[in-house]
Amino acid sequence: MKKQHLVIGLLFLIVLFSFTSCAPESNTSKEYGFFWGIIHGFLFVFALIGKLFGVHVGLYAAHNTGFFYWLGFIIGIGGLSGSGAASRRRY
Repeated sequence: MKKQHLVIGLLFLIVLFSFTSCAPESNTSKEYGFFWGIIHGFLFVFALIGKLFGVHVGLYAAHNTGFFYWLGFIIGIGGLSGSGAASRRRY
């Protein structure tokens, strides 16, 4: 039983680090647009967890296109939380 918990914990860490590797870097010359905003919005929760454990990742791209990046970012965050409300049971 303990071995199974250890394997699950290690798999969780591997998945966490692989997701945070897609998080935006702090200083880059690349300008991120709408679709990168959606991807960064999806990865926000994983980047936040990585940030809590001391991993040096960005939560959003500082060098972005402005409104359209933020629109994609909000859509990406909403895509994670919006599906939970839709699957809720109704009595």
